[in-house]
Amino acid sequence: MSVLGRTGERIESLVARYFDAPLPESEGLPAYVAPLPEWLENIGLRLAWPIAIVNLVGTLFGFWYYAGRPLNLSPPLLGGQLGAATPLAYPLIPDSPVATLFIGLSFAAWKLDWDLQWLHALAFFGCIKLGLWTPYVQLVINGPGDIPVWLYWFLILSHLAMAVEAFLIHRYASFSVPAVAAAAFWYGFNDVVDYFVPVLGGPHHTWLRAEPLVGPLTFDHTVPAHDLAAGWAVVLTLLATFLALATRVEKVRRS
Repeated sequence: MSVLGRTGERIESLVARYFDAPLPESEGLPAYVAPLPEWLENIGLRLAWPIAIVNLVGTLFGFWYYAGRPLNLSPPLLGGQLGAATPLAYPLIPDSPVATLFIGLSFAAWKLDWDLQWLHALAFFGCIKLGLWTPYVQLVINGPGDIPVWLYWFLILSHLAMAVEAFLIHRYASFSVPAVAAAAFWYGFNDVVDYFVPVLGGPHHTWLRAEPLVGPLTFDHTVPAHDLAAGWAVVLTLLATFLALATRVEKVRRS
């Protein structure tokens, strides 16, 4: 065993002293659907409640961020992208906060022994898609702009952590075809209204600093940045669909 593996197992043993609970059996899935070492999966699952709480707090911060007030408590409290949109569009705009809501509730549902397969699939899709879309946009398209450096790197690293969280879900979820279909529909629908068929005053994708203003809170969506963000979003929806269905196939093979 490698040094990293031995160190990981020692950390897992330490965590188990304080968070000792039965864990789902590891099914020995191939690395392309289960890339995390078993000791890291076990640590994540043992810390399911703390991780769920962190994600739900992140949801609150995310909605605050989309309201344009991440560091400012002075009125008006509802500004930014949410303040510029109709309330009916709110579920379509804060994609990352919704994804952290899904994963937080998914961990909680598993710990409470609630069989909510559709929620687990939504959490998987959300963490894969937003966990990889946001770092790409920040590093390749946006850059730090005028936001604080610490906040810029917090956005990148916290979203990459979401992508890691996604690969804990297979231990307790079945990835049933109806559940995967529901998640693929929701995130596919988001892609359509975010980039291709605007509704309710859209497009509703996260504002891109690379899209220039052409009017009060109106952005130019014809620039290449829009197409780059849209293309990566669609690729990640397809990737999440493939990984979820592949996980289902590998689980069936081993059942």
